[in-house]
Amino acid sequence: MSVFADVPQTAPVAVFKLTQDFNNDPFPIKVNLGVGAYRTDEGQPWVLPVVKKVEKVIVHDDRLNHEYLPILGLPEFRSASSRIVLGESSPAIKENRVGAVQCLGGTGALKIGAEFLRRFYNGNNNTRTPVYVSAPTWENHNAVFASAGFVDIRSYKYWDSVKRGLDFVGFLADLESCPEHSIFVLHACAHNPTGIDPTQDQWKQIAKVMMRRKLFVFFDSAYQGFASGNLEKDAWAVRHFVSMGFEMFCAQSFSKNFGLYNERVGNLTVVARDADNLKRLLSQMEMIVRTTWSNPPSQGARVVAITLTSTQLFSEWKNNVKTMADRVLLMRAQLKAKLQALGTPGIWDHITEQIGMFSFTGLNPKQVEYLIKEKHIYLMASGRINMCGLTTKNIDYVAQSIHDAVTKVH
Repeated sequence: MSVFADVPQTAPVAVFKLTQDFNNDPFPIKVNLGVGAYRTDEGQPWVLPVVKKVEKVIVHDDRLNHEYLPILGLPEFRSASSRIVLGESSPAIKENRVGAVQCLGGTGALKIGAEFLRRFYNGNNNTRTPVYVSAPTWENHNAVFASAGFVDIRSYKYWDSVKRGLDFVGFLADLESCPEHSIFVLHACAHNPTGIDPTQDQWKQIAKVMMRRKLFVFFDSAYQGFASGNLEKDAWAVRHFVSMGFEMFCAQSFSKNFGLYNERVGNLTVVARDADNLKRLLSQMEMIVRTTWSNPPSQGARVVAITLTSTQLFSEWKNNVKTMADRVLLMRAQLKAKLQALGTPGIWDHITEQIGMFSFTGLNPKQVEYLIKEKHIYLMASGRINMCGLTTKNIDYVAQSIHDAVTKVH
């Protein structure tokens, strides 16, 4: 009898299972709209030209070696990452109350933040502090906070399935009715999976309520620049909350906007009340990192740091990011236009009103099943699609297939 005989088989991660099913499908005409990564119009991964250039610089820099980094990570990466999300002229940075932890992707940043909050926020080791995530949200949000020990994870209203937009009234109501000191995970831009973000005026209202109700802000910023093509616009919400005086965390991922998916480049930006609080806070995060991955990898962090700290490379990177964002925006416009031209029942304005990589189409589970089984178009059961899976070669087929699904399946 194996000592592991009682270990249950867990369900596969949905998005990876979807890609596996797609790869195993022998049908000659098939489309993968489930993959969570950027694809070119040829359906291929894209190594950013600026990343290729910087990698060559690193290879030929004889000063570099493979010694350990500091536990909290590459200093120039951490500071550059915080500056890009908070802004070069951020008062919080000038007041020396901003710190950062280099993490293993955005997930690692969420994990380190969650571990710290469970240990030190709202009392010591308070596992019962409510953690609120949007309904719906990226599936890992629930799992990360649960694995950190939080036992009261709730959802706040976000998606209005009838209007196919933001349930702002419901969102505000949940902010008003939740217990004080609750933790709220907010998407900085390009909400995953809906693609719907609050307007700037709505963000202002959200911030006012959260400040008054003493709620903790934990931003997840996975798509800065990739959403709109504009770094400042995509960071507006985070910067506004900082200007309001919030102490807060912001988990940053450079998977999408640098195309560094397998390098696991992430950063946790911390905005504290003052320099003394920051020093003590980072000392505890250092201990958490020490027992989690002990020391971070350097390659991806060096690529990002070198790019962000060079005027020329930074400009090239912004152009690369805009190339990706513009392609996504183009696919949104074309899909909406083609569905409208086909006379597909329903209103499809939400496709262009949403932003970022993902779109909540509004298709129901039966329609999704039809698309997968009959049309070999793979997407999440929620109806979420990755706009990067659309290309000029397959968009007519996808639009016609969605039209068929909506008209034949209810």
